[in-house]
Amino acid sequence: MDIYLDLAVILNFIVDFLLLLGTNRLAGFPLDARRCALAAALGGVYGGACLIPGFSFLGSLLWRTVCLALMAGLAFGLSKSAFKRGGVFLLLSLALGGLAESLGQGDILTLCLAAGGIWGLCRAAFGERVGGQEYVPLHLNYEGKNLSLTALRDTGNTLRDPVTGEPVFLICGQAAETLTGLSQEALRHPLETLAQRPIPGLRLIPYRAVGSGSGMLLGLKFRDVKLGNKTLDAVVAFAPEGLGSTCQALVTA
Repeated sequence: MDIYLDLAVILNFIVDFLLLLGTNRLAGFPLDARRCALAAALGGVYGGACLIPGFSFLGSLLWRTVCLALMAGLAFGLSKSAFKRGGVFLLLSLALGGLAESLGQGDILTLCLAAGGIWGLCRAAFGERVGGQEYVPLHLNYEGKNLSLTALRDTGNTLRDPVTGEPVFLICGQAAETLTGLSQEALRHPLETLAQRPIPGLRLIPYRAVGSGSGMLLGLKFRDVKLGNKTLDAVVAFAPEGLGSTCQALVTA
């Protein structure tokens, strides 16, 4: 059977690209097609290289693992969630191979078991209902400083501006310090900080959290906030601490 190198590279690129997009979709993260395409290009070149005489050693488990790790790094970055998504990408790749073989054999039982198995493994990898969370890119700018964050659409975020009643986004203390220069210690004492008037337009946002009572957060009106594909003005409150290892902001659903 003749194997054309260019077709092998293109086929591997398409398959890897779709699997990477599917991984992000399954995890609730933005698709980020450019990073996925770059990682898929690496996968396509690797798949083609394995077919070149003298480079068959690249098909070993070691080099497959190295290629997978590089692809995951290019597509997902180096955060904690990237390791989880890399694991899901591996599982989807294995599942695709098994499903393709089963389709060739017409084994319906194996298809059903494989589909159920990959669903269960994804649940175990994320510890949440698969697809139950949605992350979106959030871009803020303040006096020439620009910051890109990963935001979680939170149905439980009921923060409202007490003056206008509009929904309020929430960002972690480190991000707030980067944008405004307010230290996390200053954010822990909102009344004292506001009395010093360090930033024009600074305001207080009341909050109530289950298990931790109520209080006040410092907030600020931001112009031209980019949330996914939308551009809007929004009030953003500053949490004194972090919001977890996966996201740096909470936005309304």
